[in-house]
Parts: sequence; C-alpha cells; structure tokens
Amino acid sequence: MAKQKILVVDDDNNLVQALRVRLVANDFDIVSAGDGYAATVTAQKERPDLIILDLGLPAGDGYLVMERLHLHPKLQSVPVIVLSARDPETSQQRALMAGAFAYFQKPADNDELLQAIRVGLEPNAKTASA
Repeated sequence: MAKQKILVVDDDNNLVQALRVRLVANDFDIVSAGDGYAATVTAQKERPDLIILDLGLPAGDGYLVMERLHLHPKLQSVPVIVLSARDPETSQQRALMAGAFAYFQKPADNDELLQAIRVGLEPNAKTASA
C-alpha cells in the first residue's frame, strides 16, 4: 500500500525539516512548500492526503491558500491542519471557518499533532469535524 502523503507548508526550514523527520519516522511521505504560491502549485501537482499549513507565509497567507484549495475540485476535500505562531485568539476561529480541520499553536505537541493527522486522514474526517 502506498504511504499517505502530507504537504507541509511553512517558510521556516528548520520547522519543515523537524516535521519531515517526525512524519517520515511515522511512515508518511512528505512534500513541502515555503510560500503561499508554492503551496497551491505543489498541492495541485502532488495531490497530498493532508496539508499542514502555516498562516504567516510570503506570497499569500494561509487563509488565501485555503481559499485557493477550496476552488480546486480535486483539492477541496483535502484536510488542512493549521500550525501557526499567530495569536490563537484572533486566528484560530478564522482558520477553522476558512476550512481548517484543526488548529495548533507553535510549537505544537508532537503527539497531539500526530493524533490530529491520523484523525484527519481517516475516511470522511472532513465531515466528522464540521
């Protein structure tokens, strides 16, 4: 069986590499993008099973990325987990309203993030969280 693919979108290379190590160790394939534009292009090319998305990105923030994903028929059902350093008071509700499956404040607890990834990858997870 093919490994499930996760797209990690963040402009912090250290965070991307740390997530890559953890997720590969948990048997996921990882692709990454460093800005909002690359996130959309990479998602269209790679067709990930789940996206971990930062909100503060160059070339289009995380909200714009989610908006673009929802406009693409083959990507609109891909679960998105937001992983952000922004103030959750102002961004968590907005991210969830924009279509995020889950929201985590940086630095996220590894076990909680991994659990959310597993839940997000379950069939019909998108509708279960609504």
